[in-house]
Amino acid sequence: MPTMKILTESEIRQIVPLDLDAVKCTEDAFRALAVENAVQMPPILRLDVPDSRGEVDVKTAYIPGLSGFAIKISPGFFNNPKIGLPSTNGMMVLLSSKTGLVQALLLDNGYLTDVRTAAAGAVAAKHLAQEDASIATIFGAGVQARLQLQALTLVRPIREVRVWARDHRKAESLVEKLKLEHNFSVSAVADPRKAITGSQIVVTTTPADRPIIDASWLEPGQHVTAMGSDAEHKNEIDPVAIQRADVYVADSLKQTRRLGELHHAIDAGLLAGDADFPELGQVIAGAKVGRRSVSNITIADLTGTGVQDTAISALAFQRAQERNAGSLFES
Repeated sequence: MPTMKILTESEIRQIVPLDLDAVKCTEDAFRALAVENAVQMPPILRLDVPDSRGEVDVKTAYIPGLSGFAIKISPGFFNNPKIGLPSTNGMMVLLSSKTGLVQALLLDNGYLTDVRTAAAGAVAAKHLAQEDASIATIFGAGVQARLQLQALTLVRPIREVRVWARDHRKAESLVEKLKLEHNFSVSAVADPRKAITGSQIVVTTTPADRPIIDASWLEPGQHVTAMGSDAEHKNEIDPVAIQRADVYVADSLKQTRRLGELHHAIDAGLLAGDADFPELGQVIAGAKVGRRSVSNITIADLTGTGVQDTAISALAFQRAQERNAGSLFES
């Protein structure tokens, strides 16, 4: 009888922490996307639920060499915090690449998405930020803001962090939590421009639908990772910044032309719709050049890819098998 493994969020949290293995897993997925012609990654399927400020994304990808591929269902309902519920949740289904049978049902409530998204931020910083970058600014005060900082500490010698959020009280609340988790300087900054000034890494983690960073604020040598623009209406970075950046890198150029920060620069007439840019996987693989000098302004436009979901699901399944975690279900 075919069997599948069922893993709950609490079980997954125990076996898949945000660590260097998760970063490597995500890095390898991006590399595969760049060098493996056989990788299959269809466009994101998205359903909008405007009455509830909600959306549901479905992502998937097949990566040669992995025994399974994931299909992820990822809802984001941004009014939920007002009623005491998280804004994101979801699940992943891992199917066998040989038979199509379900290998695992990962009831992670969005946890694996949080991990792979933060890991992607670490990968972007590793390959695009200055090697000695130690001052970081985080825009946003939610779960991803905290995880992005945690991920950055895995790849860069962070010693000072500034946090900005539209609701300054939320930024202050996050800072108090971060002070318990890290032994470096962490502060909430009310002025977004001051938050960026002198910073070497800037990460945006908001659902903003209009720019929260002006192009004129960016300084030579800075690296910006934009995480929030995973839908056509979302926009965190001034489109002029995309045009002026010394280096712009997409996680998937097909996606960022359609729904990332690049999409807004194209719509504004600042860049041609077919303008070519490197993808993160190409930079990782050495096929394209990222940062060329310490004075470059670099921008990574990360919209979230199916290869990340398949990679992190495969890691979770491998860990579950090794540690006999989860429950078996016979179909």
